Amino acid sequence: MSNILGVPVDAAYHLVTAFISLLTPVLGGAAAVAAIVLFTVAVRLILMPLSLRGLRGQAAVARLAPQLAALQKRNAKQPERLQREMTALYKREGTSMFAGLTPFLLQWPLLSVIYLLFRSTQIGGKPNTLLTRHLFGVPLGSHWLAGAGPASVHGLVFLGVFVLLAGLCWLTVRLGKLMAAQPAGTGAPGGALFRVLPYLTVVIAAFVPLAAGIYLLASTGWALAERSFFWRTGRIPGAAPSPPSPPKPAVAARD
Repeated sequence: MSNILGVPVDAAYHLVTAFISLLTPVLGGAAAVAAIVLFTVAVRLILMPLSLRGLRGQAAVARLAPQLAALQKRNAKQPERLQREMTALYKREGTSMFAGLTPFLLQWPLLSVIYLLFRSTQIGGKPNTLLTRHLFGVPLGSHWLAGAGPASVHGLVFLGVFVLLAGLCWLTVRLGKLMAAQPAGTGAPGGALFRVLPYLTVVIAAFVPLAAGIYLLASTGWALAERSFFWRTGRIPGAAPSPPSPPKPAVAARD
């Protein structure tokens, strides 16, 4: 672990272990899993403003996509003029091509700390005792490929994590389609890549300790709920769900 991230990882470790101590009298052996979920939600709450900015930036970029395509077609042989006109367009709209990316990049250091916390065997030069806790008898530091097989308790616990993650990924893709289908043409980027990308979380979960898999599960679930909330409450400009169509007046029957 790098020295730069060592201090925040150590601080996060002490916070999670404090959560475990508080939850153990109530939840017993499930306290460690509950502490991971609680800690993940607390961090995601802190990051909510950045998440909203990122989603708004994505919506803005998607809204400008048709105009950008027209500029690229019109100035295909004039790259310098294309760059000037694209810059002017972004400036008029009060956004930039990186509007949807920068807020998410700013979140990366903190999310990296959490990920390292749940996969590092040592914290501050001492064993990471968090990974010695269990979920249904399976150590949180264990890996899927190091288990006794898919039919064992170990395999079934990991299978449950994979299934839940895949379900959340499917819902994420479905929400993205709903947002992109709005008449304004904004909300979420389309394309095969964005339909497949969420499922990489399941692949990652197959190669990290169970504790990290639980973190990925909690984080993915929170991100889905957060995005749905922002969308349905109109906090993403141009991506709010369309209001229901008014009922058509009944046609009077002829004699």
